[in-house]
Amino acid sequence: MLSSIIIFVILFALIFEFINGFHDTANAIATAVYTKALAPQKAIALAAVMNLAGAMVSEKVAGTISKGLVDIELQQYVILSALIGAIIWNLFTWWRGIPSSSSHALIGSLIGAVMAYTMTAEHIIWSGVVSKVIIPLFTSPILGLFIGFICMKVIYKAFAKWTPHKVNRLFLKLQVISSAFIAFSHGNNDAQKTMGIITLALVTGGMLGKEDGVPLWVKLACAIVMAAGTSVGGWKVMKTMGSGVTKIEPASGFAAQTSSALVIELMTFLGAPVSTTQVITTSIMGTGTARRVSAVKWGVASNIFTAWIVTLPAAMLLGGLTELVLGWFV
Repeated sequence: MLSSIIIFVILFALIFEFINGFHDTANAIATAVYTKALAPQKAIALAAVMNLAGAMVSEKVAGTISKGLVDIELQQYVILSALIGAIIWNLFTWWRGIPSSSSHALIGSLIGAVMAYTMTAEHIIWSGVVSKVIIPLFTSPILGLFIGFICMKVIYKAFAKWTPHKVNRLFLKLQVISSAFIAFSHGNNDAQKTMGIITLALVTGGMLGKEDGVPLWVKLACAIVMAAGTSVGGWKVMKTMGSGVTKIEPASGFAAQTSSALVIELMTFLGAPVSTTQVITTSIMGTGTARRVSAVKWGVASNIFTAWIVTLPAAMLLGGLTELVLGWFV
């Protein structure tokens, strides 16, 4: 029998997942919408379906969240505090149209809540934070930039003798496939973070063994809620992603989406909870740089980079403050 506090944790975890769905929808579909490869509603429907499929495939990232970051059994309200802190940050950045990382918001808020709860940093598994969070925070965007650049250069070379019209027609069709791929990879990585939080709550509540995997009902609930959130769409963030960084054409849109999906799938295989936002943004930059360095709006890019750097400490602060507030009532 689930206690009322665990029910609250699961409820807020699913709220976070829903927000994650519409907050990060732009990552998967912005380029396809702005190149007119897909109409907005069709793109959102495709992303929702592929998010759902991706969320059911793996649980390595969920294991990182539930077992690889904290070495102490937490009270349920601490986990709830982490979720509330992450939700606040996600809603703020969505409102401002900032493509920030839901992944780092959740992880940062969890770390902050645990530190506020224990009044020490000793119960954070810093080796796990460094290897699974901090290092991928930097390596995954760099990989996205590099692979996006290489992929675009290959396309330029392979289709040099084609007319622009013929190239655009081909890649408008291929973008449907790349949109599905990036949406699948988004679901495969991002949905698992909420699965991990719910699993952590079930373990600390004595409802699940430490070595048990993610229950099927948790996978289904997170997958369905993320898909529902995706169906709402994130139009403010989409505007920044689709046209704010560099001019996107069908070929570069395909290159950016495919490069991003490959990087995210690699990180998912390694159990690293990475940011879809970061990877797709740098992949777009990579494709723009392949055309010419000045094709990238580096002023917009610097604002996005700033949001990335700020997200982890800001979420830690929000998670910690929320824990202190909830602690008064528990």
